[in-house]
Amino acid sequence: GIPLHLREDRRHIRDSDLARLIDAISAPINLEMAVTDEMLGIALKTKPHAVCLVPERRQEVTTEGGLDVAAHVAVLTPFVARLRDAGIRVSLFIDPDESQVEAAARIGAPVVELHTGTYAEASNTARPMELERLQRVAHAVQTARIECHAGHGLTFTNVVDVAAIPEVAELNIGHFLVGEAIFLGLPQAITLMKDAIAQGAARRR
Repeated sequence: GIPLHLREDRRHIRDSDLARLIDAISAPINLEMAVTDEMLGIALKTKPHAVCLVPERRQEVTTEGGLDVAAHVAVLTPFVARLRDAGIRVSLFIDPDESQVEAAARIGAPVVELHTGTYAEASNTARPMELERLQRVAHAVQTARIECHAGHGLTFTNVVDVAAIPEVAELNIGHFLVGEAIFLGLPQAITLMKDAIAQGAARRR
């Protein structure tokens, strides 16, 4: 699949890019977007395979942290329902926190994507603790009967331990692959990432 983030300020892609890609490729599109009426209308019109709801702040370079589902249950419940009724798979981008998982279950989200940015940016001494948190919350996600995804800041090296988490069904990696493609070419970058993911997945057995 291909993750695309149509931001409110259109700094990453434009509306025409989304429409063109949906028409041109058969791979599933995972549209990352804010919880706004404008974005809801775009999603319902273009009907991507999946939508991942993320927080947005104009000052940030990229998405920083997860959506506070617990604080916005009343807003998110009908929003998620509209997307699901349209046949779009909905995921919520959340920090690895059990309270956010519980809130996601209450509003009927079929998927959550665990924010791996804190893990990816952690020092060598702090990273094992962040990995343990991801493992614990991924198990809570599965227990809540929600599909567990993960993403943000993942590279060839740090993706292996995340891919080894048994409950993680999907990894969303966009920016790193495009950056590496400048030096390696996209086919080689994707091959190396798939190899790293396979290395981690092999630990599940």
